[in-house]
Amino acid sequence: MKCIIVEDQIPAQRILKHYLQDYPEWQLLASFTDALQAKEFLQKEEVDLIFLDIHLPRLSGMDFLRNLKTHPAVILTTAFPDYALESYEFKVIDYLMKPIAPERFAQAMDKYHSLHKSAEPEYSFFVKSGYENIAVSSKELLYIASDMDYTELHLKDKTVLSKETLNYWEQKLGDHGFQRVHKSYLINLEQILEVRSTVLILKNDLEIPIGRAYKEAFRERINL
Repeated sequence: MKCIIVEDQIPAQRILKHYLQDYPEWQLLASFTDALQAKEFLQKEEVDLIFLDIHLPRLSGMDFLRNLKTHPAVILTTAFPDYALESYEFKVIDYLMKPIAPERFAQAMDKYHSLHKSAEPEYSFFVKSGYENIAVSSKELLYIASDMDYTELHLKDKTVLSKETLNYWEQKLGDHGFQRVHKSYLINLEQILEVRSTVLILKNDLEIPIGRAYKEAFRERINL
């Protein structure tokens, strides 16, 4: 899932980025100090969520929302409570008062996931394995490993072999919460339990190495 930050105070941006580190399924595409720049960006890119300050230079947060052609979900951040009622004409998930406490940020993210859980379609696809075409759900897929001439799709309850390359799966699943972390591994970001310097730990306690060539892109994807 993709988000942006529109906030003219750099310290407040840093806090939001820090809190987002606990949500590896979210990809922070960009941060802006100016709403007009964000508006131009959204004419080319689609996002699921905007962290938006109300008091911004040149164009206020509320006017920014009024001028959008499409309306992603919004979490407002401000030091002033005056706009709380006005904001709810838009797709506002929550209204966070600065300084933002970590527990309030977590509550806002929980609200987003609760509201969108049923609305988000589960991504399913077929894998040709030998003479069979096996249905696979992205939510059940933990990671994919490359092994010589085939790839192994490791699901929660079984492993499926495929003749497709890891590059193929990276292209197919990259927009569905998966990230290449090593020349031999593509992982489901929702399955990450812990990130260390050279390895990551999945929720099933499996250690996956982080390749040097993939480290920077991976850390950017999870906002580290």
